[in-house]
Amino acid sequence: MLFRGVLAGALLLSAGAVMAQQDLAVQQDNLMRTQAKYLYGVISRTVRGQSPYDQAAIDAALVQLEESVGKIATVFAVNPKEDVFGGDYGSSPKIWQNKADFDSKIPPVTKAINDAKGKIKDVASLKAAYTEINDRCNDCHETYRLKLR
Repeated sequence: MLFRGVLAGALLLSAGAVMAQQDLAVQQDNLMRTQAKYLYGVISRTVRGQSPYDQAAIDAALVQLEESVGKIATVFAVNPKEDVFGGDYGSSPKIWQNKADFDSKIPPVTKAINDAKGKIKDVASLKAAYTEINDRCNDCHETYRLKLR
């Protein structure tokens, strides 16, 4: 009877650890999805002429990007050791093997966002800002993002 209790407890703990790992992977995925919502869903769509130019929407997207980029180092502090079930992208283990390099990719993104704030006045200036921000994001994605599907 004691063995069953110990076994049940161990199973519950391991199930809890798996759930915690998945929760962390989901947090990381959600953070990246939030950034994509503003960079690709607002800014890129405007650059490509798929959405009308809306200064208020662009300014709000930059604020949201800046806020979410500021959370990357904290949200990616721990390796969940698994990806989001059914996700398209995942985090490379290289993040935690070279955390200092990963973290060094964040300030250039923040700088690109800050440099764009207040300078975007039309689609042409938005396109230049988008290219710079997206290139800084891709500096990290090229090394630390995995395509799962």
